[in-house]
Formats: sequence, structure tokens, C-alpha cells
Amino acid sequence: MSVIKLENLAIIGNEVALAWEDGNESYLCFESLRKACPCAACQGEPDVTGLVIVPKVCHTEKSFKLSRHEMIGGYAIQLFWADGHSTGIYSFDFLRKLGQ
Repeated sequence: MSVIKLENLAIIGNEVALAWEDGNESYLCFESLRKACPCAACQGEPDVTGLVIVPKVCHTEKSFKLSRHEMIGGYAIQLFWADGHSTGIYSFDFLRKLGQ
């Protein structure tokens, strides 16, 4: 569970603006967010021996257009992309690290 609290999220142009409870702000462009998608289809996942095979991910222009977003509990957001991809759950901790 995240100890970092998100106060506000806004879409500004091609960026997600995040205001954190401690007063810090992060601005993450759609392309960076999509390329950092934490889902297994994008980052891979370990097999039974612990070997992580990272899949080849092909992006199109629609891959970097955000269609919508949803809050996941009090710890993450889910991003829905114009190309249909939506399996990434971005924890607040993960987003905070991306924005540093």
C-alpha cells in the first residue's frame, strides 16, 4: 500500500499533472507513461525459474493518446489508451518515481 497520497490529477495537453499531498507536483507526458507501462504485457513477468522475458512492444500513434483514466482505490490509477491497451495499473509510488 502506498504511503504517498495523491491530492489531484489533471490532464493538461499531452501530460498528466499530479499534485501530491506533500506539496510536490509531477508532470508526466503520455509517451513516457505508456513506455513505462508496468503491466506484464509491456514489461514481462518471471517464469517459474525467475527468468523475465521482456516482450517486444510495438507502439503506434494511438499508443500515446490517453482516452481516459480511473482511480484504483487510494493507491493507483489505470490508464486507458486509444489503441485499446489498458492493463497497466500505475501505483502512486511508481508515478512519483517516474516524475522525479
